[in-house]
This record gives sequence, structure tokens and C-alpha cells, in this order.
Amino acid sequence: MGKKKRDAAGARGAVAATGATAAVQMLNAAHIAYELIEYQHSDVMTHGFALDTVAVLGLDPNTVFKTLMVEADGTPAVGIVPASHHLNLKSLAKALGAKHATMMEPTKAERLTGYIRGGISPIGQRKLYPTVIDAAAQLLPTMVISGGKRSLSVALAPADLAALIHAHFAPIATLERRH
Repeated sequence: MGKKKRDAAGARGAVAATGATAAVQMLNAAHIAYELIEYQHSDVMTHGFALDTVAVLGLDPNTVFKTLMVEADGTPAVGIVPASHHLNLKSLAKALGAKHATMMEPTKAERLTGYIRGGISPIGQRKLYPTVIDAAAQLLPTMVISGGKRSLSVALAPADLAALIHAHFAPIATLERRH
């Protein structure tokens, strides 16, 4: 596990030289302060990508967020919830002004975002989709999200993330599995 603090000014050259993901490139271009977290991804998926990342990094699962691709009334959209929670599809649909939402097939999510499953970032996707971040993120000074590949995460202020990807906050997470 390695952590590298990157500020808006110092990140551009150093990260670009290492083959930055689209997410990191977008953060740099927007001059947003973030912390780059590189780590060895677990070969064994015990609890899913987000919770396994939590275990590898030793972080609070309420501060690490997973990016989930959905279809709200047939339109692609994004829900961002803590690793410790599940996405409440009814709440997400309501937050998006849709009648219903369903989880997107992983292969479609990969094709639309340009990222692979387990490394989908809400930043730097091929297209900007309507996005909702769980309201719990607003209480945190920083949140951790995928940096665009399975072995890379970024920590940044929730308000900075929301502004960058034109997202809004709403209560969309639940501890229960299906909704």
C-alpha cells in the first residue's frame, strides 16, 4: 500500500508521468486537491471490490465509496454509496426524478464508462451521466472513490467531487441488500 498526497498544483506532472487514468487527469485539469492512494489489489474477492479495498487499506468502510452504474427509466445514471452500504434503487430513482431504477449490466457499465468493473470511477467517464452521491458523504471532510482502476483510489472533499461531476446529494444508501 502506498499513499501519495497530491495537491492541485503538484499532481499534474508527477501523475501524468506514471500513466494517469482519465479520473486523475480530470482532477488535475480541474486543479482539485486530492490524495492518490495506490495499493496492491487483493486477488481474492471476499466481500466485493469496495469492501476488499477497505480491508487492504485499513480504512473506515463509511469513508470509502463505490460507484454503481444504473439505468433510471432506461437512461444511464450513477449512484455513489459507502462501501459498507447497498444502493437503494427506489431512493435513487426518486433523487433522479425517475419512476424506477435498475442495476446496469457490468459489461454495459464498462462499455459506457471506459472503466473495468471494480475500477469504475465517477470521474472521467466517457460521458457525464446524472449522478447522486449518498448524503452521508456531506458529513465527511474527505471521501475515497475509485481512481479509475482496481489498484488506485483517490481521497477528496465530497463537495469538490459533486462540483466536478455535477452531482447532487441525497439519501440513497441502505444497509439492506435489495430495494
